[in-house]
Amino acid sequence: MTTAPAAPGTRTLTYADAVREALAQAMTADERVFLLGEDIGTYGGAFGVTGDLVHRFGEERVRDTPISELGIVGAAVGAALTGMRPVVEIQFSDFTAQAMDQIVNQAAKIHFMLGGAATVPLVLRAPGGSGTGAAAQHSQSLEAWFAHVPGLKVVMPSTPADAKGLLLAAIDDPNPVIVLEHKLLYKDSGPVPEDAARVPLGTAEVRRPGADLTVVATGVMVPRALAAAERLAGEGISAGVVDPRTLRPLDTETILDSVVETGRLLLVQEAPKTCGYVAEIAAAVAGSRAFGHLRAPVGRLCGLDVPIPYAPQLERAAVPQVEDIVREARDLVRRW
Repeated sequence: MTTAPAAPGTRTLTYADAVREALAQAMTADERVFLLGEDIGTYGGAFGVTGDLVHRFGEERVRDTPISELGIVGAAVGAALTGMRPVVEIQFSDFTAQAMDQIVNQAAKIHFMLGGAATVPLVLRAPGGSGTGAAAQHSQSLEAWFAHVPGLKVVMPSTPADAKGLLLAAIDDPNPVIVLEHKLLYKDSGPVPEDAARVPLGTAEVRRPGADLTVVATGVMVPRALAAAERLAGEGISAGVVDPRTLRPLDTETILDSVVETGRLLLVQEAPKTCGYVAEIAAAVAGSRAFGHLRAPVGRLCGLDVPIPYAPQLERAAVPQVEDIVREARDLVRRW
């Protein structure tokens, strides 16, 4: 997806370029920031995101590692505890399973177990999601795993500007932050601020206002929801789109404000439905000031409860597409 020409003070960058620019600006401003991960140096990263950073900042600050996610994150936790600000790249978010002890039992808990005497300012970047034919072990959407863990913050940027601004804010944060980047978004382009403007963690964005229905979507589902809203407008249905951007902490108030206005809510995620993250949003709405404004049951459109298939047609069928969002939104409005 490519957006309109950039406004003054911005340039049009791809999502991947915006991430790289955030890393470069953070490393230039603070010598404590360094990168580590598999093939992020000379190779430039599995998806080319780190690019030429090793030539700009040297091998000491852009560190290629052995193939050991547990070791990579463990080293980053230790570095963070001693005053550094490591940014880890895990090649695929699926591989975080190899490092869960360090992420969940160390990074997320040390600050609390030491009574606040230490912090773990660690950022873990991980590309995830389907759509590239990478099959079941390289295509998962695991945000619910991390959002369930006290002590972690979780962000899912959906635009190049947010990919940069949220990453910069994550690097500043004294807590461990998981940044989940969808692989299909890396080539999307849009306006990105030239300066190192931060997007505060815990702030949602209304991508499109609406009167008949609120669609809350995460990650790659945001541009799909916007495309669906455009189609629905042609049918006389005004669908608003809210992008949480940060899953933990969640900006509940922005979502509630929209639901109060529209009276209907459709939640869209790529991850499987059972125990999926958007169920937490549904629960938040059910126990809130917005509940009495609902004119329809809360809808959930999610991936199927199956491992992501390799076959392209099955892979596509396993996760929501634009036409699925249109169908579910239309049904919510016209039936209720």
